[in-house]
Amino acid sequence: MARSPSFCGVILAAGESTRMGRDKALLPWPPAPASQFQPTANIADLGRVAAPAETQTFLSAAIELLNPFTELILVVAGKNRDAIAPVVYATSAALVENRHPERGQFSSLQVGLQEVLNHGRDSAIVTLVDRPPCAHETLRSLSLAFHDANEEGKWAVVPEFEGKHGHPIIVGREMIEAFLRAPAASTARDVEHSVQAHIRYVPVTDPWVVANVDTPEEYERLQRP
Repeated sequence: MARSPSFCGVILAAGESTRMGRDKALLPWPPAPASQFQPTANIADLGRVAAPAETQTFLSAAIELLNPFTELILVVAGKNRDAIAPVVYATSAALVENRHPERGQFSSLQVGLQEVLNHGRDSAIVTLVDRPPCAHETLRSLSLAFHDANEEGKWAVVPEFEGKHGHPIIVGREMIEAFLRAPAASTARDVEHSVQAHIRYVPVTDPWVVANVDTPEEYERLQRP
């Protein structure tokens, strides 16, 4: 299938971050030094200490990563819409609301991908806000691999680090439609496994593609050499 020449970026940021205790989209990136936090601070206080002006957040860093590769970036929000809206609009991205974030991450993926089609795009770079942004060269490699994979009839490319599959993923219209056709109770992994023959897995040397950050302890470990 011939594709439009540009990608649409999709950042899934609707999670409630219950284990982190604060919105992971707004965590400082690079991580704020542990010394900036009060020793007696509880989980809800983590990351509220002002970071240096040059420090971004997970969300703004993800937008910055996608900018050179996309013409439009959609950030899927949930109940945190008002909290993350200033970051989204300050970086010229667009905000999309998942009105039922309690249905899980797959529902946000479907909301975001439907908006990709609504905006007339048929290829998207999809990433999660709860992990450090991958290296620029990693995304460039995935982008080039996607264009090659299209010639081979593949629908998507997925990075692979030490045998683990991660994000960002790049999907074409066929993969977008496969996600949108799937039942609401599905997971992205379920759908990927059902069409595995149409996916190219691209080995990378970038550990960030598989680095989920769900708890304060995992966030703290990112600061260690």
